[in-house]
Amino acid sequence: MPVGGARTSPAAGVDPERWPDVARLPRASALRTAVARRLVERAFTRLPLRIRHAAAGRHVTAIPRQDGGAPVLTLHDPDAFHRRVGADGLIGFGESYMAGEWDSDDLAGVLTVLAAHVDDLVPAPLRRLRNTWVRRRPEHHRNTPEGARDNVHRHYDLSNELFALFLDASMTYSSAVFAAFPASPATFTAAQHRKIDRLLDLAEIGPGTRLLEVGTGWGELAIRAASRGAHVLTVTLSTEQRDLARERIEAAGLSDRVTVDLRDYRHVEGSFDAVVSVEMIEAVGAEYWPAYFRALRRLLAPGGRVALQAITMPHQRMLHTARTHTWISKYVFPGGLIPSREAIAEESAAAGLSTVSDIGYGDHYAETLRLWREEFGRRADEVHALGFDRTFRRLWELYLAYSEAGFRSRYLDVRQLLLTADPMPQVTR
Repeated sequence: MPVGGARTSPAAGVDPERWPDVARLPRASALRTAVARRLVERAFTRLPLRIRHAAAGRHVTAIPRQDGGAPVLTLHDPDAFHRRVGADGLIGFGESYMAGEWDSDDLAGVLTVLAAHVDDLVPAPLRRLRNTWVRRRPEHHRNTPEGARDNVHRHYDLSNELFALFLDASMTYSSAVFAAFPASPATFTAAQHRKIDRLLDLAEIGPGTRLLEVGTGWGELAIRAASRGAHVLTVTLSTEQRDLARERIEAAGLSDRVTVDLRDYRHVEGSFDAVVSVEMIEAVGAEYWPAYFRALRRLLAPGGRVALQAITMPHQRMLHTARTHTWISKYVFPGGLIPSREAIAEESAAAGLSTVSDIGYGDHYAETLRLWREEFGRRADEVHALGFDRTFRRLWELYLAYSEAGFRSRYLDVRQLLLTADPMPQVTR
């Protein structure tokens, strides 16, 4: 990870070798820090949050929510918090949490409030100065064939054992579709199977179907497709996922119907009756969306169908994010970018694919993330036993809560789309 500024106030318990930008405070001018403090205090007093300064033992109470249960954000080190925000904006906000400089009694609640008011956090006149404040995405995060392997490795090859601690028994790392709310751990695997089966139905997967899956995960979709009688080629760039997927497919007795390859989507050859890709487009990067959709079109047999599941965000926010190095791109998904529905429609149409169906269910993703987040918290000791330190655990706490907040605030959505090479009447909801 990139090295930050001078180490003037190291965060307690943070390993400077593994987390250099968290272990030390960045260089930030007194002016930038003062501006950040003013903007943060202005925003907090206008939001349904309660801010507690732990060192001073006092509360700053903002506008109460109607239910009277405004979440509390506790600042343990306000000076360090404002300095990080002043230097690196939202990256600094995230690194401050990783360093233990702030906490919350309801992390997802605090982040949901912030996500819901993201357009109001900075006064309109100052938004024009945004490009002087944010950082550009690093060149080495580009999803070239080599870069894509490195980016996937940083997240998905962390440890199969880590993911097994908080995912459901199907080892599915994408949004479920629940039969009822609130979602329950007891129904989690059934909800994941419901999601997979909807996609397989969209793609009309049945006996003899030649199916390409772009993005293997840990093999559950390939297993369910092969159980329908399909012949599946599934490709991934994660060695950890490939190895466990092969084990699970063999255990299911389906090795004769499923091939798992460590291969870039750009290098796949053949002709397939259907292509399914679940929450993989977010890892492609805007620069390579044309290549991604051209590959899907090239690999599709006449009359074939493409079923995608994709996280989306509003188009203008996507355009801003595309140029920005964010906390998520730095620490969680290097090289990734969540597309807008408009971007998907434009890029797929340019590749010769027509959108037939486009259905959203973001509230289901919020519940999916809640279950992951709560289970991750319950298994904290086991995460530690796997060798992941406190800073990593706080990183993942924030990542899961941040993602949940995105869906609860409707900043994010998740869509299931059907694309074909033949024009058909559009069905949207």
